[in-house]
Amino acid sequence: MFANLAKSIFGSANDRHVAKLQRIVDRINAFEPTIEALTDEELTDQTRKFRERLEGGETLDDLLPEAFATVREAAKRTLGQRHYDVQMIGGIALHRGEIAEMRTGEGKTLVATLAAYLNALPGKGVHVVTVNDYLATRDAEWMGQIYRFLGLTVGTIVPNLSDQQRRDAYAADITYATNNELGFDYLRDNMKMSRKQMVQPPFNFAIVDEVDSILIDEARTPLIISGPTDDKADLYTAVDLLVKRLEPADYEQDEKQRSVVLTEEGTEKVERLLEAEGLIEGGNLYDVANTQVVHHVNQALKANVQFKKDTDYIVKDDKVVIIDEFTGRMMDGRRWSDGLHQAVEAKEGVQIQPENQTLASITFQNYFRMYPKLSGMTGTALTEAPEFFDIYKMHVTSIPTHVEVQRVDEDDEFYKNIKDKFAAIAKEIKHRQQLGQPVLVGTVSIEKSEMLSEFLQQEGIEHKVLNARFHETEAHIVAQAGRIGAVTVSTNMAGRGTDIQLGGNVEFRVDDELADMEEGPQRDAAIERIKAEVEAERQKVRELGGLFVLGTERHESRRIDNQLRGRSGRQGDPGLSRFYLSLDDDLLRIFGPQTAFARLMNKNLEDGEAITHPWISKAIETAQKKVEARNYDIRKQVVEYDDVMNDQRKVIYAQREEVMDADHVSDVVEDMRADTIAGLVTHSCPPGSFPEQWDIAGLKEGVADVLGMDVPIEQWTEEEEVDQEIFVQRLADLCDQQMKAKLDGLEHSRWQDAEKSVLLQAIDHNWKEHLATLDALRQSIGLRSYAQKKPIDEYKQEAFMLFERLLVTIREEVTRTLMRARIEVEPPVAPPPPPPLPDFITSHIDPFSGDDDSADIDAETGAILSSLPPRQTPRPELPEDKLREGAMPAPESRNAPCPCGSGRKYKHCHGALV
Repeated sequence: MFANLAKSIFGSANDRHVAKLQRIVDRINAFEPTIEALTDEELTDQTRKFRERLEGGETLDDLLPEAFATVREAAKRTLGQRHYDVQMIGGIALHRGEIAEMRTGEGKTLVATLAAYLNALPGKGVHVVTVNDYLATRDAEWMGQIYRFLGLTVGTIVPNLSDQQRRDAYAADITYATNNELGFDYLRDNMKMSRKQMVQPPFNFAIVDEVDSILIDEARTPLIISGPTDDKADLYTAVDLLVKRLEPADYEQDEKQRSVVLTEEGTEKVERLLEAEGLIEGGNLYDVANTQVVHHVNQALKANVQFKKDTDYIVKDDKVVIIDEFTGRMMDGRRWSDGLHQAVEAKEGVQIQPENQTLASITFQNYFRMYPKLSGMTGTALTEAPEFFDIYKMHVTSIPTHVEVQRVDEDDEFYKNIKDKFAAIAKEIKHRQQLGQPVLVGTVSIEKSEMLSEFLQQEGIEHKVLNARFHETEAHIVAQAGRIGAVTVSTNMAGRGTDIQLGGNVEFRVDDELADMEEGPQRDAAIERIKAEVEAERQKVRELGGLFVLGTERHESRRIDNQLRGRSGRQGDPGLSRFYLSLDDDLLRIFGPQTAFARLMNKNLEDGEAITHPWISKAIETAQKKVEARNYDIRKQVVEYDDVMNDQRKVIYAQREEVMDADHVSDVVEDMRADTIAGLVTHSCPPGSFPEQWDIAGLKEGVADVLGMDVPIEQWTEEEEVDQEIFVQRLADLCDQQMKAKLDGLEHSRWQDAEKSVLLQAIDHNWKEHLATLDALRQSIGLRSYAQKKPIDEYKQEAFMLFERLLVTIREEVTRTLMRARIEVEPPVAPPPPPPLPDFITSHIDPFSGDDDSADIDAETGAILSSLPPRQTPRPELPEDKLREGAMPAPESRNAPCPCGSGRKYKHCHGALV
């Protein structure tokens, strides 16, 4: 109560923050007369002047008022649009690394030009991130008029570009790209064998459009690059046929946790069926030899019971295509991970594509956190404000609308069952259509949209259905959804990239109706006629109350409901929204309050009767908050696990870059050989043991395998005063002699190139295997909770030990390859350019359940990644590249103490490779 009283007197924290930003807007407006007086040439020259002032010591904050005024004037002269004051507030929020929450139709695309221009002045590049290729291309061309007028360059990153085209686009002052393309370019760059092949520059500043979709919804699924593995199509088909013979009593399904498991009787039934088909050995499904079959059974069970056609996926062109649960869009090329997609393909009887193996991976959380400055904009972010701050340290600023919102949001109507609810919806829509008021109907799945469509057809209501089946016509359907009497049934995707304008959209009508008409007076007259018709319709629709948004069900996330509501009441237009609910809705059935009140409503409600009360809407919102909190916990867990792998990824990628940048890696290879020899001796002759306890046979075998030498170690043990250090020294001397003899007469630079290539290949190959191991560890680590241990802590410890083993394996593999290599001297030839990377599969998967999308985009391939806990003894922090710049030169020997003063050897401190 006191909080509400204080808020009414002093305003909310957001109100006070916006008021402070308004003072900066007043300074921007003060520059407007001066900027307006400049000629086009003088306005363009502003960019040069700003950059000179930056070099003179001024900051971007110092330049902000005048720079924003310059962009506003450039927009007026190129686009004929002037930034509103509220858009200036949004631009300031973006520049400060905040999230600007702006209602639909408030011009977020134009707002981004302010912060993008200002932050592009230092010449370090600005990335504007969009949700799809269409918006990236459209916005780059549309807003590019402003940037080019002011002398800046603009690039666009879309699929199917060559490396050189990508390099050129990234070199531009401002680059528009999708989140997926940015992430995959980062992963691909860190798989290349030469610095010259890399395309992405260092991170600087990013503005993320639809920031809630990219950093919240899609953050549950990592970006993955993967390669194909063995084909197991027959096994998937055979297991699927067996699972289809199961009955509901053979398994238990938990819809809340999205899981399904066999009962004890079901397990016995599956064992008998598998044994009869000869698919398992020994008759016990859970024998070690049958581990792979167990996995296939679990995935087939999930595919048949949990995943629904036309809700989670559709079948199109003999392919299973995933449906995005938040937008209702088809996600062509994306695939579920861990064999789940293959199980669904077997279920539907379409061609089964081979599984893929992880080569590289990163989550959006860890990718975007690499930007020194990150900001975003969306229409719905306040409900997720705590998560944005916890994960990304970004504050959410709610920007006031240019014109006050006129939309009326009515309380929910509650019905006994879906049939009654849909009948009431059809009746209401028919009434609104007869009046002429346009109606936008939001559903949560294709199945529900087609069910509603049947009701509307029975009532004789003309309507358009907008879902993943007809996404090609999406923009045209949405653009005309505001016309008189229009009824549009949409699956959580209305208006994506296209605003719903009352009376219709002039531009789309011209494209649709005058596409075949040639330029000339006749076409100009037709355009004027369309403009007049649209304006007349707009006035009529405004008189009827504007766009009526009708929600057929509440979504798990309040943001999705708010996005649907936000399609009405654009730019001060009138509007109305109302949701229709029933006890059969998934949200209420799975997460709703199972209280006596709910049972009483179900018992006392007559067929076709509705209840409307603010308490019901409040109860639904409470259920949504519970689901949102649960989903946040899931995403937070994903981040915790991926943070472990992220540290490891940073180490590996940093070392790859050092190897690529180095003129030669001979000293690194020598250190690896020395460490490998010491490891072999220590393993067979542990410190503190007696000579009679040493495993001399094992040492000799290891030396022969890794070093490729037959050494008389047995004779060494007969000598007096023999110890492990003597073994290490003698083996090192023998290796040095063998390498010297091998390289005698060989051009030194050619051997150095070979060493670098072998080292990079060893890192890449073993990193790929390490990812697969960590993936398997993450799938099973939850079982540790039965031993009263915290899974994440166990995962960190295991992952750290696995990473240490990875480093040992890399050292041994490099040593083995170079020691056993055969040298053939040939006439020198010019080295060929590094080969381009092959086409990979790029994918985006859920590392825990596999329930979410995993992406294959444009015939490229993808997998999953994570990171390592901090070093137990962290090395002192130094300014970036201090060693290479010469401020602290490297010692002559890598075994010398590190100049940083840590007390450790240089090779184990700032000279460490891996």
